[in-house]
Amino acid sequence: MVNEFRTQRPQWSPAPHDETLEYATIEVPRDYADPGGERLTLALSRRRATAPERRRGILLAVNGGPGGDWGHGRALPDKYAGTPLHEVYDLIGFDPRGTGASTPLHAEVTVPRAPFDSRPPDSVFATLAEDMRLREEACARAGGELRPHISTRNTARDMDVVRAVLGEDKLNFVGYAYGAYVGAVYGSMFPAHLDRSVLDSCVNPDWTWREQFLWQGDAVQRNVDRWAEWTGERHGHFGLGTSAAQVLATVEDVAARLEGLSHGVQVRTLFDGAVGNRAADRGQWTELGILVGRLRETADRGGSGAGDACRGLLSQQGTWRPGDSEGDLRCGVLEAITLEHAWPADLEVYYQDMRDFRKRFPYGYGVLRAQPWVGAFRTFEAPEAPAVLTRDGYPAGLVVQADGDPMDHYAGGVAMAERLGHHLLTVEDSGEHEVYVLGGNPHVDEVVHRYLVDGVLPPARVSCPGRVPRPDVPADPA
Repeated sequence: MVNEFRTQRPQWSPAPHDETLEYATIEVPRDYADPGGERLTLALSRRRATAPERRRGILLAVNGGPGGDWGHGRALPDKYAGTPLHEVYDLIGFDPRGTGASTPLHAEVTVPRAPFDSRPPDSVFATLAEDMRLREEACARAGGELRPHISTRNTARDMDVVRAVLGEDKLNFVGYAYGAYVGAVYGSMFPAHLDRSVLDSCVNPDWTWREQFLWQGDAVQRNVDRWAEWTGERHGHFGLGTSAAQVLATVEDVAARLEGLSHGVQVRTLFDGAVGNRAADRGQWTELGILVGRLRETADRGGSGAGDACRGLLSQQGTWRPGDSEGDLRCGVLEAITLEHAWPADLEVYYQDMRDFRKRFPYGYGVLRAQPWVGAFRTFEAPEAPAVLTRDGYPAGLVVQADGDPMDHYAGGVAMAERLGHHLLTVEDSGEHEVYVLGGNPHVDEVVHRYLVDGVLPPARVSCPGRVPRPDVPADPA
């Protein structure tokens, strides 16, 4: 009965804001094991190739999340409009099941009771765990019977239905972050129907979702260590120390001073976030060094207004997923996807990791990667095991990975390229994430355009510069 879905003919209509962009919907089974049961709607978008005489098929793209980054999948063709891709491909976007304009998977919003703290004391561990238990129950209440069917395997199956209804024997693919994993799963399940593929900012094919989270702490710290080394070589400019160790000691001293001010935990938490997040962007290295110095000076002056002044210096620093506490419902796909793997039920496992991360990875909110997640309280079991990733029957593709990616550890891209026999393009000395086209890196775009448009893969292992070089601040004389 699945063939019934493959023979649909979508009715395309121009987007209200752009006649060159078309929208359509199709139906897919909620449960592919029961294709005669409930159906879901998938929302598609299309930009037709601008050089039809050179057209070589469709290019479908999936972005990250997991969960499509809150329903931006249909907008991906807009990102490629006007690029060489647009000349030769019909650009196809879609909101994966559960997201955006497709049949949504909702979760009720729960407001955390634990304070937002980058170095939470042991006394709040139980509250953090209880927040996650309530979060999982809220996902279960709103997600209902749909939730177990929001999975990577089913998204890959949906992609193959999209390919079939568009009348294409093969599809070409670009995936970002979680979307890169979707592409690897699609190739493993439907190798005869995948042609050229680019996996940008990959998860590690051998890690569970919990391990993916944990390794983000190390990924963030690698950027902080590089920034500290660079800053230590410029003590005359920044005055924070003459070595990486001294610079990091200064950062820790500032963190301790901030915690002693009014709004201390909040300000120190924002500071920890700023150090981790800004160290990933080489273009912000100078500003980060200056920020540390100004916060130290302001905290040293003390006085009743020091806390407010330091908070003002950190006013541009964001917190963790602020949209999760807005409104009554939110997208629940992230939780559903991450429950494809087993999670420890013993809370002490999380608590021990939090104590470790609190010491080793305080920056960029590293401890939040180690705290209990909804998986510790899961209310459903995944109907099937995750796909085993292989490449058997489709051409070698290309992995793009920045060596300082703070979200998807560089080791994941290396492992994915080795597992699938793909070529690896390393973006050197860079904290970029989701790089190709979306990141505006011309070095990456040139290599990947040449592959997707002309079929020319780079050497098996090749590198290129990051989008933003290190700041042009001279090092101290030897």
